Amino acid sequence: MTEMDDLTRAVEATLFAAEAPMTAEAISAHLGGADVRAALADLAAHYRQRGVALVERGNRWHFQTAPDLAHLLRREREDVRRLSRAATEVLAIVAYHEPVSRAEVEAIRGVQTAKGTLDVLLEAGWVRVAGRRESPGRPTIYATTPEFLAHFGLASRKDLPGIDELRAAGLLDPVEDALEAALAESGEEREAGEIGQSKSPLAEPPLASEEESA
Repeated sequence: MTEMDDLTRAVEATLFAAEAPMTAEAISAHLGGADVRAALADLAAHYRQRGVALVERGNRWHFQTAPDLAHLLRREREDVRRLSRAATEVLAIVAYHEPVSRAEVEAIRGVQTAKGTLDVLLEAGWVRVAGRRESPGRPTIYATTPEFLAHFGLASRKDLPGIDELRAAGLLDPVEDALEAALAESGEEREAGEIGQSKSPLAEPPLASEEESA
């Protein structure tokens, strides 16, 4: 693309000034209902070899630093926050099995989940409240957020790696059991010899607390 048309320039300006990633529908509404799909594709191609890139994460578009240049903008001192094993397991289960209730997370993990564990993920912006399950008690259900996809460089949940990919990359420890259980609950076939999990929390034996199991 050597010269941008007026619509493409307007889309570029809208995204540049936006305070948060925008869906194509939101951009279109901002520009009077124009069809912006072709303009977004043109912009993404235009920025592909530049210092910033236009990317789509969770159906929302935003500019970000080109991945190969990210190291140039890192601060010398980074504030690293590490998730606990419990939080990592819960995040994995939500990502692979959303929308999911706290009771369903506990059924997969086999251990009670402390309220603070979900609070950490909510505060990080990686998990959100997605409504209530239409079942007795109407439990709250949780799902991942566009921020989760953006942080891990995923266009959608379809890009989540499978167990074999994670195992080959050596990334399963310490969440292998939780991931395998989550994938199994999502309909993936378990390997021979693995213990099954019931989908009904009521069918589970009494759960130990995280403190008791530590």
